Amino acid sequence: MRGLLISAAALALAGCAAAYDTVATAPPAPPAVTQSMPAQMASLDPGDSILFWNDARRSAAFRDMESAFPGLEVAPANTIRTLPRQEGRVPAALQADIRAYMAETQAGGVMVLKDGAIVFEDYGLGFGPTGRWTSFSVAKSFTSTLLGAAIADGAIASVDTPVTDIIPALAGTAYDGVSVGQIATMTSGVAWNEDYTDPDSDVARMLGVAPVAGESQAVTYARTLTREAPAGEKWVYKTLETNLLGLIVEQATGQSLAAYAAEKIVEPAGFEGGLFWMQDLTGGNIGGCCLSLRLSDYARMGQFALEGGEGVVPAGWFAKAGSPLVDFAPEAPGFGYGYQWWTYPGDMYGAQGIFGQAITIVPEEQLVVAVVSNWPTATSRAHRDGFRTLVGRLVETLED
Repeated sequence: MRGLLISAAALALAGCAAAYDTVATAPPAPPAVTQSMPAQMASLDPGDSILFWNDARRSAAFRDMESAFPGLEVAPANTIRTLPRQEGRVPAALQADIRAYMAETQAGGVMVLKDGAIVFEDYGLGFGPTGRWTSFSVAKSFTSTLLGAAIADGAIASVDTPVTDIIPALAGTAYDGVSVGQIATMTSGVAWNEDYTDPDSDVARMLGVAPVAGESQAVTYARTLTREAPAGEKWVYKTLETNLLGLIVEQATGQSLAAYAAEKIVEPAGFEGGLFWMQDLTGGNIGGCCLSLRLSDYARMGQFALEGGEGVVPAGWFAKAGSPLVDFAPEAPGFGYGYQWWTYPGDMYGAQGIFGQAITIVPEEQLVVAVVSNWPTATSRAHRDGFRTLVGRLVETLED
């Protein structure tokens, strides 16, 4: 990481320190980023996909991805955001119901922030406050935030920029003519199978594709895909597109996602436990998956988004990213999709990942609810609905 820098203006002010009793210095360098390479790596082959591991193997891996997969390790923030505690805000009966939900759904932890203070926190599955848990697709909302930061920094002109302007290797593929914003909203029109129960689906196979020298795995797999609709006209959930979005950020900024996150998320959000972000077989961070955080840092990320990410993303970024740019009505009234954030009835939005990971944000009530889990199946409508029901009860109980 780069060392401390002192601007000419800061030097001039420092020269006047005797007169004003102040010393001006540059901000501290972002948290350090180091390579993490396990001695014995788990396979990324489709035949050994984590989607099809047994419960015990998943539970162990979710708490310790660093020991199974290569990735980049980001140190904790230089300035950790304190989360004060407010006891007694959540009634005992509701606390009991949250714990019952945790037991029923194999949740490793739930944390609730109201006005930036912890009003509920509990753990299960042998997990605890200093442990880290993998995110799955919650990572998508982190990658979206880094897209916003790259736009704010001028590294990417806008969401209307053609993808091929940043990744020329996609010229001639199904992604020719697709914009960055259409990747971010998953409306590229490219055909895709995200069936987590099918070992031959695209999502199960994409990280097992044979690496090509000098090319991201995301691009290699994208070459195999075809178009099914004009860009901007059809929404299909595609993890590959967030992997491409991550590559877009890396190419535009000249940094890995982990290094850029150290500066744009970990430090400003004040993460206490740093983060681990998995890499694919060609060394790029996997934008659509697999960063590991403490439960409290999932909550800090939600609070960071709730407060707008001032100085990191463009003004109003989270309000737009967390709005239904794709509206699922009439099939699912109130639900939609923004820039890699899901939107829910009641003007809520959030990040969610398979096996029960989620950050839900309720701006009107200044509420953040984070959960990490090891559901028995990758997806569960009943468990997801149960979580939203708990969030609704928290809103009613804690409303100002």
